[in-house]
Parts: sequence; C-alpha cells; structure tokens
Amino acid sequence: MSGERTMGLFAATALGVGAIVGGGILALAGVAFATAGPAAIVAFGLNGVIALITVTSFASLARRFPESGGTYTFAKKVLSIEVAFVVGWVVWFASIVAGVLYALGFAAFLAEGLGQLAAGQGGPPAWATDGRAELALAVGAIAAYSILLVRKATGGGNVATIGKVVVFAILLAGGIIAWPGAPAGLMSRLDPFAPSGVGGVIGAMGYTFIALQGFDLIAAVGGEVRDPDRNLPRAMFLSLGIALAVYLPLLFLMATVGAPPGGITAAAAANPEALVAGSAQRFMGPTGYWLVIGAGVLSMLSALRANLVGASRVAFAMARDRTLPRPLGQVMGRKGTPAIAVLATAGMVAIIVLAIGDVAAAGAASSLIFLVSFAIVHWTAILARRRSGDLGFPVIPLIGVVLCLGLATFQAVAVQQAGVVVMLWLVLGAALYFTLFAPGARLADATAEARDPDLARLRGRSPLVLVPIANPASAGGLVDLAATVRTPSVGRVLLLSVVDPGVADTDRVLETARSVLGESLERSLARSLVTETLFTVSSDVWGEIGRVATGHDCETVLLGMPGLEDPETVARLENLIRMLDADVLVLRAPSGWNPADARRVLLPTRGRRGHSVLRARMLSSLARTGERTVTYLSAIPEAAPPGTAREYEREIRSLARDETSGSYEVVVRRTDGPADMIVEASSEADLVVLGMQREGRSRRAIGSLPLSIVEHTETPVLLIGRRPSRSLEGSWSFRSK
Repeated sequence: MSGERTMGLFAATALGVGAIVGGGILALAGVAFATAGPAAIVAFGLNGVIALITVTSFASLARRFPESGGTYTFAKKVLSIEVAFVVGWVVWFASIVAGVLYALGFAAFLAEGLGQLAAGQGGPPAWATDGRAELALAVGAIAAYSILLVRKATGGGNVATIGKVVVFAILLAGGIIAWPGAPAGLMSRLDPFAPSGVGGVIGAMGYTFIALQGFDLIAAVGGEVRDPDRNLPRAMFLSLGIALAVYLPLLFLMATVGAPPGGITAAAAANPEALVAGSAQRFMGPTGYWLVIGAGVLSMLSALRANLVGASRVAFAMARDRTLPRPLGQVMGRKGTPAIAVLATAGMVAIIVLAIGDVAAAGAASSLIFLVSFAIVHWTAILARRRSGDLGFPVIPLIGVVLCLGLATFQAVAVQQAGVVVMLWLVLGAALYFTLFAPGARLADATAEARDPDLARLRGRSPLVLVPIANPASAGGLVDLAATVRTPSVGRVLLLSVVDPGVADTDRVLETARSVLGESLERSLARSLVTETLFTVSSDVWGEIGRVATGHDCETVLLGMPGLEDPETVARLENLIRMLDADVLVLRAPSGWNPADARRVLLPTRGRRGHSVLRARMLSSLARTGERTVTYLSAIPEAAPPGTAREYEREIRSLARDETSGSYEVVVRRTDGPADMIVEASSEADLVVLGMQREGRSRRAIGSLPLSIVEHTETPVLLIGRRPSRSLEGSWSFRSK
C-alpha cells in the first residue's frame, strides 16, 4: 500500500467479526443440526478449538511479517515463490467464492423480508419469487462496496458489523428471558444428543468450518494495521472469541427453547434454511423472525465487505510480487487504496454470481481450500520457528496440521464437487503462472532475496559462492564482489586455491598460494565476511575448479578474467564456463577495485531476458551498498526502418522495469559498430555488465563482442551467465562425467 497504517485494534477486530459472525451460522446451522442433531453444538465447539489453534500460528507469523497478503505472504517468506503463488491463488479464489455466497445470502434474506412485507398486503409479489431480483440485489451490494473500498481502505466503516452484533445480542437475551416461561423438560429436547454418532459430529464439522473463517482476513491487511505486533494477534483472538461467544449459546438456545416438541433434528431435516428464523420465532414471536432477517442482511453485508477487503489485499500483494498482473499492485488516491485489485476482485465476484447463482459446490470448495491453506500456515509457522533457531517441538502447529488436513480430506470425499472445483481452479492457475506470470515473479523474487537478509534463511537456503583465486592482485576485487553478490545473512563464500604439482618451483607456487589466500582473508575480515578456504592439488587447474564447484553444489562461481593474449587460456576458460552447472560471473577489474565504487552501471543489451533473473539478483546485490544508476544501452542498425528505435526502447524499458528496483535510463542508438558504441559509453561508467552465451556446447560462451570490449576499455567489466537450462543439465554438468 502507500505505507500508511490506518487501522487500529477496533477496526481490525471489526473486520474479523464482520467476516465470521452471522453469515456462516445462519446458512449452516440447519445443515449442522440435520447432520449431527443437538451434537452440532459440539461440532461448532470443536471447530472453534481448531480455529483457535490455527490463530496461534497466524498470530506468530503475522507478528513476524506484518505485511498485507496474509497466507500468501507467509508462504512467500518461508517456502518459495511457486508455492506462494499456489497458496495465494487458491486463497484469493476462496475469498471470492465466500464473497459470492454472502452476496447471494444478502439478496436472499432481503428478498425474503421484502416478500413477507408485501405478502401482508395481499400476497407475495412476482418479483419476490423471481431469481433475477436476487441477482440484481447481490450485484448491487457488490458494486456499492467496491465503490466504498476504492474510496476508503476500510470500505465505509463498521455499521453493519456493529448492527449485527447488537441484533445477535438481542436474540440471545430473548432466548434467555424466554427460558423461565418455556414448557418443562427443555433439556429433554437434547435427547438423543448425537443420533448419528461420532460420524455425524465429524460430518457437521466438515460442513460448518467455513462459519469460523474470517480471522485470517486480519492477517491479509496486516500492512494497514497500527502497532501490528500487538494489534494483529489480539484482533484475531478477539474476533474468533466474539464469534464463539455468539455461536455456542445461540445453538444451545435453538436446540432447547427454540426447538419444536419433536426436537431440533427433525425440524432441521425438514427445512434447514429456515431453522434459525423458525427457532427465534418460537421464543420471541414475530419479533424474533424479523430480528433474524435483520441479522441475516447485516451479517451477509459485513461478511461480503470483509471478504472483498481480504481478497483484494491478497491480489494486491501477489501483483507486487508479479504473480498476478502488475496493474493489480497499484494504489490510487490520497488514501492509497488498491483500487484496481478491489475492482478486479469485485468484478470476479459479480461474474460468478451472474454465471452460477447457486454456488453450493463452490461453497464447499471454499471450505476445503481454507482448511488446506490453514494447514500450510501451520507448517509455515513450524519452518519459520526452526529456521530461526527455535528447536522446540512444535506441538500446537503439528496438531493444527493434522486436524485441518483431516477435515479437508473429509470435505473432499463427502462433497466430491468441491474437489473438482478446486482442481479446475488449480489447473487454470498453473497454466496462467507458467505462461504469463513465472518470468516476472522469479525476477521479483530474485530481487527480494538479494535485498532481504531473512528471506533465504527462512526458506532454508544457504547458497555458496565459489571464488577460485590465482593472482594476489585480483584477490581483493573478487572477494569484495563475492561479499556483494552473496545472499545476505546465509550466503557462504568458498575461496579456492589450486596448486599444480607439475610446476618445478614448488616453493614459489606455495608462496603464491599463501599470498593469494592471505590477501583474500585479509580483505574478507575487512568486509566482516566469514569465508571458507580450500587448498587442492591438481595438474588440471580448470578441471579442478569444475570438480569443486560440482562437489560443493555451488550456486555461483566467480572467476577472475585471465590475460586474453593466450588463446589456449581463453579456450580453457570458455570450456569451464560451458560445463559449470552454476551461475557464472567473470570479473576484469584493476587492483584495488571495489564494487561499492560502481555508482554508474552500463548494461548493453538487445532486449533479451535470458539473464534477467541473474541480472536482477546482481543489480539488487549492488544496490545494498548504495544507490546505483543503471543505463540500458542498445544498438540498432543504421538502416533499420523508422519506428524501430521506439519499439526497442519500449521493450527494453519493460525489461529494465522488471530487473531494476532503483533508477535507470534506456538509451537506443543507431550504429553499425556496437562494440565502438559500448566502448565509448563505458568511459562514463564505473562498471560494464555484459551477458554470456551458455545455451549450446558448441557455441562460445564469451563471444567476440565482449572480448573486443574488454580489450578496448579500461572500465571494469563483469561478464554474467545464468546456469544452463535444466533440460540440458545432463549433458553439460560435471555430474555426468
């Protein structure tokens, strides 16, 4: 968002209460009683226990990552960008479907109430029984709230939430007051308590867990909550506590003072949709009926609002990470609301309302998705704790994983349509991700990991940078660059010196090796960089570098550029680069050069994205030591048609926007001598970054153009090449030797 935290404890709690209280119990209490009998009270209570266990994991993660996005953000921080996309994709869909249910629920309650009022004037009008009227009411509610949420982050206040809590309080008070005047033997209406046994209770739990969903939406707006370390956990526990304080007493009153003489089970089986209203009418008369109608309207509206807020924030966070289209991550107006994300989410809710109308299977899918996502949250909390050094046995999160997955499995088996809906949505998401979103998402993720000291550690990564050093004069620059490009906090650097036993003057070789590592370690200590050192003995120096890189599973190999006057040395360097299964950086820089001095970076490019992830990671690593200005330079032939320069500039600007988080400029020039153009431009730069060709064993990794530039410029040059494609790994990797 804009960075402004506008929600206090009350507003955050009200968001959770608005999502949880009312809609679920009004829609699902009848189903629960029909499935489990009076034991539905136990089913809701057990769901409450599972929800409370889940809140503990949400609270610990929300304190650690007080950002918008909720479950998606947690998965991105601790797991991977691909897993985060799957989580965010399904949670976004689940909240959208929940919004559909609540929009239709609002329309149904309002139409019922208006129909009853009109019936007193001579019978229900035609529009009251026309499904098109309910669709119009549902779409109208969606449109109204989307406009409010675009104008104000919280969507126009908490009037509906406060109103429905008051109505439920009146219903509870009415039931308690009616108790003394009720016929004797009310408790006998609870017999038989569990007519379908334990299976009925578990079934009711599976159907009704969605009634307690909503506290997770507080985590989804974590970036907008003031004092998040204190307010986020409190708001989650308070909202769930308020919901249980309403649900359990109301269910008990329904099963006793609000039950007909034949018991609540038979009434629920006969007409589950009207069970709550019928129960209220029995102990409060017509007033009770109208209170339920009022509570239904207010509950559905507040839950619709809460899910629109939460779903739009998930979409907003995903777009910021490029796992959804970039425009969804834009903010508008002085309040900094994610207007496009709100409108896109509301638009999908409205489309599903109009296209389906009856979303029973999708509603079951929503419950299934939330249960699976909650299990992922528990597992994420376990990983975050262990990777932060807490090795205690995570009893509560493990119990949460088992319970959530158990209920999800039941839901998938009991309502097979739910599993089908989930699979279709996952297939659609996978197709979109790998065809549209994956390149941008991986770029954003590489940038984030290069900047965030905690991200790689939380993901359990400890990438290694291998730095073979043969010349003491180049040791300092290579160590400084290794310290810059290594992953913050957990990235390791291995300094390698290979001794050739075939050299006659052994003493000189050993002295050179000691000098190399001595200079390297001295520079490492000056940079507060803890390095590992390795001496090896081999007559094949280049092959030994490859063997060590493979044996230590290095993510990056950083090489110094040897003299280019010896063709055999260049050929050996080329062969090593082609064979390495790692990202490769080759540095040519004068003695004493430091990457921190490279304030102006020249990046010649033809607009290709082959090295985009590596460039993004490298540029973000450089940015940690200070601000950089990156110039993307491209050449087009003198005879290129008019308009070619504009097309190139547009394409390269898109590339630069994806790769660079700081300031950049794009320069496109007409020339038939690109090498001369780059050499001339390099005189105004502190570092030139050139790409290498690593696709194809028969092709040279360092082409004639980079060699010409290196030969004719004094500016430090860094050649970069991403690791070979996985599909070609077997034929290129030292592992196949």
